[in-house]
Amino acid sequence: MDYAQLAKEIIKNIGGEDNIISLVHCTTRLRFKLKNNDLANKSSVIKLPGVIKVMMIAGQFQIVVGIEVNDVYKEILKQTQLEETMNRKHTGQKRSLFNEAIDIISGIFTPLLGTLAGAGILKGLLILAVSLGMLTEADGAYIILHAAADSLFYFLPIHLAFTAAKKFGADPHVAVVIACALFYPDISLEYNEELELSFFGIPVVLIKYATSVIPIILAIYVTAKLETVFNNVYPKTIKKFFTPLTLIALMVPLTLLVFGPIGNTVSEWLASGYSFVYDNSAIVAGALIGASWQILVIFGLHWGLVPIALNNLSQFEIDTFTAMITPAIFAQAGAVLGVWLKTKQRKVKSIAAPATIAGLFGVTEPAIYGITLRYKKPFIIGCIAGAIGGAIVGISGAGSKSVGLPGLTTLPIFFGQGFWLFLFGVFLAYFIAMIATYFFGYHEQTEDEKISESEALSENENKEHDDSIIISPLTGPVISLEDVDDDVFSSEAIGPGVAIIPIKGSLHAPFSGSVTSVFPTNHGIGLTSDAGIKVLIHIGIETVRLDGKYFDMKVKYGEKVVQGQLLGSFDIEAITREGFDITSPVVITNSHEFLEVISGEAENTVTGDRLLTVIK
Repeated sequence: MDYAQLAKEIIKNIGGEDNIISLVHCTTRLRFKLKNNDLANKSSVIKLPGVIKVMMIAGQFQIVVGIEVNDVYKEILKQTQLEETMNRKHTGQKRSLFNEAIDIISGIFTPLLGTLAGAGILKGLLILAVSLGMLTEADGAYIILHAAADSLFYFLPIHLAFTAAKKFGADPHVAVVIACALFYPDISLEYNEELELSFFGIPVVLIKYATSVIPIILAIYVTAKLETVFNNVYPKTIKKFFTPLTLIALMVPLTLLVFGPIGNTVSEWLASGYSFVYDNSAIVAGALIGASWQILVIFGLHWGLVPIALNNLSQFEIDTFTAMITPAIFAQAGAVLGVWLKTKQRKVKSIAAPATIAGLFGVTEPAIYGITLRYKKPFIIGCIAGAIGGAIVGISGAGSKSVGLPGLTTLPIFFGQGFWLFLFGVFLAYFIAMIATYFFGYHEQTEDEKISESEALSENENKEHDDSIIISPLTGPVISLEDVDDDVFSSEAIGPGVAIIPIKGSLHAPFSGSVTSVFPTNHGIGLTSDAGIKVLIHIGIETVRLDGKYFDMKVKYGEKVVQGQLLGSFDIEAITREGFDITSPVVITNSHEFLEVISGEAENTVTGDRLLTVIK
């Protein structure tokens, strides 16, 4: 492919360089943001040699060129004056208002989850220590450690200001200044002493901002919008100073006068609504939450309920909601353990074991996608067990004293009223799911559907000598490309293959050959076997937007690799927390050079298993 000529023709047919606002690329496509989309000649671009597909998605003019995208991208930069700093900017796909809300909530809260969990565990351990008489609240050790554990929650609006600014595109330092003003000693004194405060004669309704959530998010959202306006209004020579000046002087009073009271009112409504449901029937509330929580996780809707937990802590200083979802999490782990105990298949065991452990520590996606949802009955049993445990926890009245991802390490945060009944409900759900799955939820395949251990070993020994076989680079369930939520892969525009939903964050070489492409964001790699088979492995969908975060590629362009060699690693939990689909296509990009590409019949795969066969 003549990259220089293709780049030149692309620039020409999308309206020239002056029509380009920005350009980024992922593993297979160029993503242009254009000033005027009407100037782009889609029919001419699609005819260019090397162009596979052209799409207009979410305001982006996307050109699919396959694995050579990085070379075309570099050539376009050579031929234009597009600045490198613009090439990291992206826009997401157009979504419904509900999906947009979920994305905003997850984007603001997920960066804090690890720290919130750590501080929450420490806070729970301190509560436990005081209850057992190991410490008193007057001890210096308690005072210092409590300050360490509680400061994150007390100053939560400051942390949220920073993450919200990142999400909305505002200056994070300005956002933090706005949040800090709410805790300034003079303001706090006015609130604590119940004094009257006014701003140029306008009375200020003072509220408690410690541990609050909604007021600061509203304030930073508006700040981001106004920042764009002021940056366009002020001349370049002064906007660096005058935009922050204007925002601070305007947004601090507005937050105290408007966003604080509005946010506080919304928080009170949310708390009252939750209390109405919980107080009327804690058993029903616990059963419904326990039964439905993992269903919400499947669709990513659980992020929309995170503010409920934080708001409960802010309003009541205890959160019963998190307590009621805990049995649902343990139940899925129990269901997977039941499968692990029952199965005699090496592949299923290798998936179930790490999924069980992850579930016990609060991460259920490997359990759901790797085992329970795949076999259906274990998932249903897990939901039923979660409902039973949730009902018991609802009766107990137990609640968390801080934020934490429910799991073994965070159980101390629930210590207090109803704790022992809470533990009973959680572990009852776990054991019900495990036992019911073992006896009723999972049945082995018939013998003629299985490959014996000796046959499997024989296959593995022969693989390295058969250059037409592509072994699995990942471990996890295998799905058809047509089920991938991406038009380019599902239509096989890049080439045929399969997709894997990985449950282990390690990527291995599917054959012996060389590395022909490693993308800057490390989420994709191109390989060519010694026999000339070209494979593209794309970790996740739209993960280019992570800008390399959570990916560690251990090989470089041009490097020789051997079959089974570790190519890189990635953090499945972190990627899914950011809201990305971890489904990973494995595609033969030069299939036209061969007679046929045949996929294996396995529904689950372990690294090293036969995945694809190329007929020459």
